[in-house]
Amino acid sequence: MEIIISSNTSKPIYEQITSQIKAMIMSGELQTGDPIPSMRALAKSIHVSVITVQKAYEDLQRDGFIETTVGRGSFVSAQNKDFFQEEQQRRAEEHLQEAADIARTSGIPLSKMLELLTIFYQEE
Repeated sequence: MEIIISSNTSKPIYEQITSQIKAMIMSGELQTGDPIPSMRALAKSIHVSVITVQKAYEDLQRDGFIETTVGRGSFVSAQNKDFFQEEQQRRAEEHLQEAADIARTSGIPLSKMLELLTIFYQEE
């Protein structure tokens, strides 16, 4: 599992860890039941404090992405995808609402907005 920490962002390190692990789970790179590195191992590999990794793991566990068992370690949870997808859909809806409001008040036709959304969605 490769986590890349950037010092060129205002995002805290624990959030960078959390978002990258969530992305690996959502993309299928990490599957239900897969083990997650121990807090110490991950902290050592990315050169950060164990407390920073602990905060990230607590957030992941709270959000249902991982399950931690004393003596066994942390594993990808089975219930994570639906929750995360719902949250991402809500975020997309907020942006789409803002775009629709701008288009409507600026006289941009719906057909043009659909064309733009299709282009953006299909870009790789």
